[in-house]
Amino acid sequence: MDLSLLKNIILSESKNDKQLTHKYKILKHLFSTGSSSISALCDAVGLSTPSMIKLLADLLTTGWVEKKGSGLSIGGRRPDLYTLKNERALIICIDIELFHTKIAILDNNCNFMTQVKTVSLPISKNRTDFFSILLPHLEEIQQSAAIDQSLIIGCYVGMPGLVNTEKGENYSYLIDNQESSALVQAFEKALHLPVIVQNDMAGSAIAEFRHGLAKGKKNALVLLMDWGVGLGIIMDGKLRRGATGFAGEFGHIPFIENGALCYCGKHGCLETIASGNALSKTAKEGLLLGKKSMLNELSKEELERIEPEAIINAANRGDQYAIQLLSNVGANMGKGISILIQLFNPELIVLSGQIAKAKQYITLPMQQSINTYCMTQIREKMVIASSELGENSRLLGYATDGIDRLLDAYLLKTNSIKKSKKEINLIL
Repeated sequence: MDLSLLKNIILSESKNDKQLTHKYKILKHLFSTGSSSISALCDAVGLSTPSMIKLLADLLTTGWVEKKGSGLSIGGRRPDLYTLKNERALIICIDIELFHTKIAILDNNCNFMTQVKTVSLPISKNRTDFFSILLPHLEEIQQSAAIDQSLIIGCYVGMPGLVNTEKGENYSYLIDNQESSALVQAFEKALHLPVIVQNDMAGSAIAEFRHGLAKGKKNALVLLMDWGVGLGIIMDGKLRRGATGFAGEFGHIPFIENGALCYCGKHGCLETIASGNALSKTAKEGLLLGKKSMLNELSKEELERIEPEAIINAANRGDQYAIQLLSNVGANMGKGISILIQLFNPELIVLSGQIAKAKQYITLPMQQSINTYCMTQIREKMVIASSELGENSRLLGYATDGIDRLLDAYLLKTNSIKKSKKEINLIL
């Protein structure tokens, strides 16, 4: 990952690598906490008060940091709080769904700098076709926005499937057997920027953990209910990703003996009966068999792949068939969630994604299943709530994780260089 852009954009005026590293640590702490006093920054970075004041003066002069309000005081003068200034670095965020792709540019404080652009671009396309459609839209959104292009420090790509972030590879989608390079390398070659590739579930989980209902929670689960089903695991105040980053493939637990074939190649996965794909498929099958429903008003093209939103809208209009479809999904999902509650004992479960918009049509049957299958002592203090971050929450999560990872990557690179120099000196 080429981090020269990050160094040049952010702190090229620093006199030495050590000073530069301290400044990155200050920025990372402010990014994570939102605002901080000099005392708290000294503890976080490990510097004396005079050294911290000097570095903050530099950051204030260059426009990276600003004073914003005052903190609490046990006695005496209330301390000044420092925070990151808006629009000092930008990141491109791409949310690839099964049938659509969303693009937006956010700043270092996770403010949306552009309107979210939705492109009719299915993930099933091969790499060459996918990039040929995506890149013109990326160029268009960059040119149409009144932003300084030189401030873009990288790109974050979120997508469904088995994604190994460290290797930058998706083992489920956009696989090109003609190329030996990983997916992240293909993106970096196309965009000429540092790129991070991550599973879409991580975007939902990080958004809730840093900005949403799970903020401040020690033990919470974030359930993504879209075309597929994913799980974000927050345990002991940390987001758990697993040994290879694949933790949370909740949609592919075995659920129905000899059930329908799942796209993963196994039969009877939870996704085959409790996902957007399952909901759409079941709705279409019922309508073809003559079920009476407002969904029959949909066009032939819309009936070919019924959007979950259409079913939710019909339920809100009192359509009994739509209500029953959502109830079935909620009941099955509730049975699956019971397993999670028994395993993780969470204080909160956040429902996100398209299906979560159905609210009481899925939460009521979901709760009934949980009451049936879960031990009372484990579930009685647990709360289930629908996300309040809106339909673009994953983009918010991508920006948060992306900026965090780019700062971490720079610090790791700097420390590795220092370590190498030290080892060479010892050898000499």
